[in-house]
Amino acid sequence: MEFVKSLVDLFLHLDEHLVEIIRTYGSWTYSILFVVVFCETGLVVTPFLPGDSLLFAAGALASVGSLNVTWLFVGLATAAILGDTANYWIGHKVGPKVFSQGHSRFFKQEHLVRTEKFYEKHGGKTIVIARFMPIIRTFAPFVAGIGSMSYPRFLSYNVVGGIAWVAVFVFGGYKFGNLPVVRDHFSLVIIAIIIISVMPGFIEYLRHRRGKDAQPAPG
Repeated sequence: MEFVKSLVDLFLHLDEHLVEIIRTYGSWTYSILFVVVFCETGLVVTPFLPGDSLLFAAGALASVGSLNVTWLFVGLATAAILGDTANYWIGHKVGPKVFSQGHSRFFKQEHLVRTEKFYEKHGGKTIVIARFMPIIRTFAPFVAGIGSMSYPRFLSYNVVGGIAWVAVFVFGGYKFGNLPVVRDHFSLVIIAIIIISVMPGFIEYLRHRRGKDAQPAPG
């Protein structure tokens, strides 16, 4: 419970936490943000780390001179691309072994088959769109590595998606984050970003559940 409270506090007061980090670590802040973004995109076990909201908050602080927006964009775009690359190869090396173990609470063979078909149909578009969907963006490259998508093809969409994702939120924060109405209601803005980000994944989940419930029971 204490962990959940700390996580909620981190999300809702990112600007305050970032200010404290900048004050304490100075230029090392870029490295800290690099690691957070890399882990959020590159490690399947850390999808709970802040992504969209962190980029927006960092961009907002760059607008008042606390961070250099160019270094921020280049560093975090690189972290996002490298994170997805690592995630792809983890899925490529570990994923098939996990699924080949048969029945598992978290991994099932049918999920692998369904995912491969989904990537055959939507492929690169999935990698780019998933960048803007928390949780899903952490698992998308892992699943791509398990499936049949070649690395050169994955890399091209990875680069496009990584650059677009970081640019939208960093420069969005840089342009709008210091507006009085945003600054005075920053926690509400962060909540709105999180809700908007998870909405597509939630809608897709509901569609999947509805389609599954509509299937006739086997006779």
